Amino acid sequence: MANLATRAREAFALLFVPRKVRREIAGYFKMLDGYTPAWTSYDGGVYEMELTRSCIHTFATHASKLLPTVSGADLPGVQRLLDNKVNYFMTAAQFLYKVATIYEAQNTAWIVPLLDDRDRIVGYYPLDPQRVELVNVEGDPEPWVRYTFNDGNKGAMELSRVGVVSKYLYHKDLVGEDNRALTPTMQLLDLQRQGIEEGIKSSAAFRFMATVSNWSKAEDLKKERERFVENNFGPDSGTLALFPNTYSNVQQIKSNPQTVDAEQMRVIQTRVFDYFGTNEEILQNKSVGDAWSAYYEGKIEPFAIQLSLAMTCMTYTDLERARGNGIQWSSNRLQYMATKDKLEMSSQMFDRGILTLNQIMDIWNLPHIEGPEGERRYIRKEYTEINQLGADPAPEEGDSNGNA
Repeated sequence: MANLATRAREAFALLFVPRKVRREIAGYFKMLDGYTPAWTSYDGGVYEMELTRSCIHTFATHASKLLPTVSGADLPGVQRLLDNKVNYFMTAAQFLYKVATIYEAQNTAWIVPLLDDRDRIVGYYPLDPQRVELVNVEGDPEPWVRYTFNDGNKGAMELSRVGVVSKYLYHKDLVGEDNRALTPTMQLLDLQRQGIEEGIKSSAAFRFMATVSNWSKAEDLKKERERFVENNFGPDSGTLALFPNTYSNVQQIKSNPQTVDAEQMRVIQTRVFDYFGTNEEILQNKSVGDAWSAYYEGKIEPFAIQLSLAMTCMTYTDLERARGNGIQWSSNRLQYMATKDKLEMSSQMFDRGILTLNQIMDIWNLPHIEGPEGERRYIRKEYTEINQLGADPAPEEGDSNGNA
């Protein structure tokens, strides 16, 4: 494991150095859809709004609990890698969280492998889609992915060795559409926030209007207004406003700020929830049982399937995949059932030999039972076949009288 960690650290250092491509970059790779793929997100800042960030965070948090299962024997070190540290900086949970966040905020997530000096995969790293572009390499029909880091360094990798997870696929072949469809809702959220702020400020302000007599020049009126403000609202004015007898018809201007009402706020929130495929119960961690299973099947499972296929294809060759090698991310949904449902599931499935003791322990988030006892299956003995209902029960193993 120490050797694997050392190789992963060395490979991570190499990631920030341009990979040696002896052939010249021949320009951008043209997709069949005619699009030059250099991707950026829109300027609305989908991750900067409180509600939208909550939707993204909740999805990424649940996605970070996915568990990896590696099948096949061609690359036995991959399982240990995905179970612990995926790269020098990130644990497996942090890696999943970041990939899910990028996927949800920008609709496309890129993953590049970390390679050692023998071209073996010793880690994975997610890329910022805004700094990714497809390029041609002279003499190579396959497109290359070129990525730029914050310090200006660039790296490159063959597209076949890069994983891509995307949604809202329509005009482009690899990456999803931007979040322009959410712009009107984002603007409403921003106006709602500004309206609440201005309403609070207006409610705290003290304003009045009055008639002032015996002033013939505008300059004198201006000086009187400044004098009144200084005397009544200055730092030494106290808390009492005094009006001389030159003021008449003094009336307070009552502020009635217009803010979005509760029903309109609910409509705006629902539009955000619809876009991100979530709801308030999910965001507040109140969903269990069927409600959470619906969120898993509709939101997390499609992402897990895409991520599994992307990492399988970027990790294994065609021949290795034909041998049964693959990476699968999944979650134990039974852990999110209500306590009553867990109890019923455990009792009904255990005594019928469907679940083992350790599988029951997984449902209740308890540690496994060591040894072969944890993998045993049990079944109740009073069951019999339908055609044997009228027959006498067969004696158990023992003496001729049927005594054990």
